[in-house]
Amino acid sequence: MLKIGKFDLEERAAIVAAISNEPLQQSGTAAEHGADILEIRFDLLGITTPKEAADLLRTVKDKTSLPCIATNRLRTQGGNWEGTEESRIALLEDIMHLTDAVDIELETDEHLRDRIVKKAKEEKKTVIISSHDFERTPDKATLKSILDHSHNAGADIAKLAVMPENMQDVLDLLEVTLEVDDVCTISMGQMGKHTRIIAPLYGSKLTYASVSDAVAPGQLKVEDLKKAMEMVE
Repeated sequence: MLKIGKFDLEERAAIVAAISNEPLQQSGTAAEHGADILEIRFDLLGITTPKEAADLLRTVKDKTSLPCIATNRLRTQGGNWEGTEESRIALLEDIMHLTDAVDIELETDEHLRDRIVKKAKEEKKTVIISSHDFERTPDKATLKSILDHSHNAGADIAKLAVMPENMQDVLDLLEVTLEVDDVCTISMGQMGKHTRIIAPLYGSKLTYASVSDAVAPGQLKVEDLKKAMEMVE
């Protein structure tokens, strides 16, 4: 059974609110507007120490009771972490017991990535291995290969976000979503914006939303995404 915290992803896809600034205010607003899970973006929040991260996780979970995904995103994958790779990974390891899931990039050095996956498995936390291409959408065979690579690396959920150049790219991603289990897929930008609503109909387990400013191209706000998803259920 695939879960993040107590949220059962086999029953329906989860709306994940990306928490990128003013974390207590954003977390409360996200919960009020219908988010199912919070993604705590330590890299965007400027949190650099395990103690800061742990204190925030405890406070947010007390305030909202929502499951949390810990993310400390690589710069090359759309993040804003300014420290060393060792310190980025160490922060995630040190707060693993307090979170419900962890997101680590497929592009991460294999040794460091394996450390996070191993720690998460030991702590019985859900592993999301993510990959982002902000310039293009690879062909279907490559899309599948990336998702398979993530699963083979230990992902419970393989997350793939790509930028479409045309509507065929969007259709290709949705087709792959339909064919591969336990994925989160996103076609970014204006052209792919609707996939944030409909990709769950094709099997995407998570769909990401913003509370205020979007943290990824084409991201919808939590309340708008929730209403749209209810309309197509």
